[in-house]
Amino acid sequence: MIIENSGLNGVQSELHHLDDAADKVGFVRWQWEYYRATYDLKLTDRTSGSEYFLRINTRAVEGKLENPHTVLNIEAVYIGRATFPHGMEYESPIPKHIMESATQRLDQLKKQLL
Repeated sequence: MIIENSGLNGVQSELHHLDDAADKVGFVRWQWEYYRATYDLKLTDRTSGSEYFLRINTRAVEGKLENPHTVLNIEAVYIGRATFPHGMEYESPIPKHIMESATQRLDQLKKQLL
């Protein structure tokens, strides 16, 4: 599910600052290549045991990810349920308490970046 109202779409940040801010909130930069990076935050539903990932897609607008001063633009924020063995499913409804937790983390990240 794409999160349209995160307030992060279009935000730009240098790589080192985004890495630091994301780390403070609990995100990890997992997937990356020279011109794009994905930050993930794992959220576990304790009642069902399901795992959800809040994901932020970024793309370099100046430089490459080898350089800490590369400027990244946040392109999309979305959340999905992890499926076995290595997939993500984005169509299922997200439990309210998981969505609330995701929104809180996004707000924390936004405060770190703005």
